[in-house]
Amino acid sequence: MNNKTFLTIHSAIYVVFALVLFFMPQTVWPIYGVELNDQYAFFLSQHTSIFLGGIGVISYQLRDIEVGKLAKKLFIALLISNLLGVVVTLYAGITGIFTGFGWSDPAFFTLLSIMSYLQFKKQ
Repeated sequence: MNNKTFLTIHSAIYVVFALVLFFMPQTVWPIYGVELNDQYAFFLSQHTSIFLGGIGVISYQLRDIEVGKLAKKLFIALLISNLLGVVVTLYAGITGIFTGFGWSDPAFFTLLSIMSYLQFKKQ
């Protein structure tokens, strides 16, 4: 896959999750087995959307990046970010914080990690 296609897909995924976590946290978190029981939990979901949206915007803005040193750095950064997602969500699943659909997050971040690594190797 070329850089533009990969970064457009990566961006879309992150922006969609940012919007969902900002506007619909009370709908989406229970699917993962997480209960939002106060204003602070609701806010933390919205706060998380800042970073997801930021990664989405960065990916989108750099979608025309050419193969080379800078592209390698971008894809390593995305790989590390997605690997952190694997670790954190896997921890949530193992400790029982995530139940139900929660298994999908480690799988999702693992897929994005693999895709980021493959894109890195093409640079």
